[in-house]
Amino acid sequence: MADSILVGRIARAHGNRGQVIVNPETDFPDERFAVGNVVIVEQAGTTSERRIEAVRFQSGRPIIALEGVETMNAAAALAGAELKVEAGDLKPLPERTFYRHDLVGCEVSDTAGRAIGRVKDVEGPLEQSRLIVEGDRGEMLIPLVDGICVKVDPAANSIVIDPPEGLIELNENRPRPSESE
Repeated sequence: MADSILVGRIARAHGNRGQVIVNPETDFPDERFAVGNVVIVEQAGTTSERRIEAVRFQSGRPIIALEGVETMNAAAALAGAELKVEAGDLKPLPERTFYRHDLVGCEVSDTAGRAIGRVKDVEGPLEQSRLIVEGDRGEMLIPLVDGICVKVDPAANSIVIDPPEGLIELNENRPRPSESE
């Protein structure tokens, strides 16, 4: 489903009535996991649509009941499944706010035009997001803030940064995940 966007992953079953705990992958969990919303459940190459029948939050994570999942065993079988929504269902964001999936893959350069790398992922909550940029110098964390990310243009697949002195050098020695394992 190329036009679907990841919003969470099922961590495990919760209780004996078919509820599941979700690790959210969205800055808008209240909106994404509201009662009545339909999510795409993707697991082991299969997909199905399920309506959210109940939701509550515990320690920042949604605990949801999905239509057709009635037992603890059925819920346990969903562990690891990805929860997605149709890209067309996403609402427009305020100016200078971006969906994570729009930034992944963008080329990052500095104000002098030097290539820094490509956005591999975005981490952190909305107010403290960081770009994970993979480049020749390794993996770097770049704060996604106006003073550093001076031009963000997902349509052009481009982000221009004006890094404070030392930011790039500070990140140069960060080991790549495969190097530290």
